Amino acid sequence: MKKPLTISTLCSVTKREVTLNNKVIYTGTGSGFSDLSNDIYSKFSFGYPKFHKMDNLSKLGFLSVELLLGNKRPDKKYPGEEIGIILMNSASSIDTDCHYQNTISDRENYFPSPSLFVYTLPNVVIGEICIRHKFYGEGNFLISEKFNPEFMVEYIKGLFECEAIHCCIAGWVEFEANDFESVLFLIEKADQTDTGIVNFEPDVIKNIYEKLK
Repeated sequence: MKKPLTISTLCSVTKREVTLNNKVIYTGTGSGFSDLSNDIYSKFSFGYPKFHKMDNLSKLGFLSVELLLGNKRPDKKYPGEEIGIILMNSASSIDTDCHYQNTISDRENYFPSPSLFVYTLPNVVIGEICIRHKFYGEGNFLISEKFNPEFMVEYIKGLFECEAIHCCIAGWVEFEANDFESVLFLIEKADQTDTGIVNFEPDVIKNIYEKLK
């Protein structure tokens, strides 16, 4: 009998709060993403100076993965090429795209920024995470009008079934005009989990996401 795909850990980040396995670990101050991200980075002592050079979407994805993994080290259990990252949002990298557009729209004040330009693709979020953790498996950033749990589960199950990956970080990471949210899952094959959430199925992850609203 095939083992089901299970959620071994989950994490969410919103303006209101940060949760890990459904427990609140940080309460937002409402002062904006810059303060919140710096507070979380300092509070949990991530010690990764490159973080401060990232754009907002990458910072949100990076912090969410750091919190999701905590002391877990999937690279100790699986080879790096067996660990995948599949993320999704509706706005792509629009926040950084707009900032970059501002640097080139005025021909009288033309100052294109290479440091912004490199973040004008959402896949860069995955790249930052993979560099940090040395993950080399399947990586894809999907764009969908809204959170699509059915497609996400079907896609990831296909990767597991063809043995392209044996562990996966997946979820929704959205940032637009200081409106942001993320919900991430660590997915593995297992009989049960220590979070109380077992199967990685559309209805399960849909319910988790909708609780953020």
